[in-house]
Amino acid sequence: MRYFTEANSIEVVNARIDDSASPRLRQVMTALVRHLHDFVREVELTQEEWDIAIDFLTRTGQMCSEQRQEFILLSDVLGVSMLTDAINNRRPPGATENTVFGPFHVADAPMRQMGDSITLDGKGETCLYVGRVLDLDGNPVAGAHIDVWSDNAEGFYSVQQPGIQEKWNNRGIFVTGADGKYEFIGIKPVSYPIPDDGPVGKLLAALGRHPHRPAHMHFLVTAPGYQRLVTHTFVGDDPWIESDAVFGVKSTLIAPFEKVRDGRTAWRSHYDFVLTPLG
Repeated sequence: MRYFTEANSIEVVNARIDDSASPRLRQVMTALVRHLHDFVREVELTQEEWDIAIDFLTRTGQMCSEQRQEFILLSDVLGVSMLTDAINNRRPPGATENTVFGPFHVADAPMRQMGDSITLDGKGETCLYVGRVLDLDGNPVAGAHIDVWSDNAEGFYSVQQPGIQEKWNNRGIFVTGADGKYEFIGIKPVSYPIPDDGPVGKLLAALGRHPHRPAHMHFLVTAPGYQRLVTHTFVGDDPWIESDAVFGVKSTLIAPFEKVRDGRTAWRSHYDFVLTPLG
């Protein structure tokens, strides 16, 4: 029998994993134990620091509810959400890149006609969103569902303000025709802070980091025979564009937002989405 020591801790702990464990679980857990023990050794973690970490994780769990997921927030600000997303959504050159889904999507948004407005509260600077859904060869994709959502002019999503905003404010689903084109009216989104009144917010403050996300419009694009695309388009001159609290910005997702003269909206943003085939 091998007893636990500082020198052999990884081997002893991993040896306890039974042969009945699945190969993938064994692979994940042995790597986790190895890196975690190496981390503890590298920083020579004190008992007081470990107690603080346990308390932090406990409070993070206690902050979770049906309306809020503090652990996802922690994953976001540590860059783990974006790294996992990048690994699981590697795309060929020319395809639109994925980014984080975010916690504010609502399933089954109303189907809308091309050109409709998704803004129900009449607030904010209106913006015409236009573009096409294409395949890798530049051909239009018909029948693509474009599920869109954004914050309002004050930086809040409708699910954050039940009873204040209408449920479907700044939300809707559009379906492309044979030309692959989409068009709808929303608002020019604004930047906003992620919830920072919990343990994750206190961690950011202790690290000297801000909680802000740059302004963006959310898109979930699906079509038969193509990979699901979860992405944003970002306002390029936003002050937080290079320091997004959740690391969601990619240079290819910065879209033009052009001031419109004598138009039906104050702004116009054109962006084409290029889908990746399945298989």
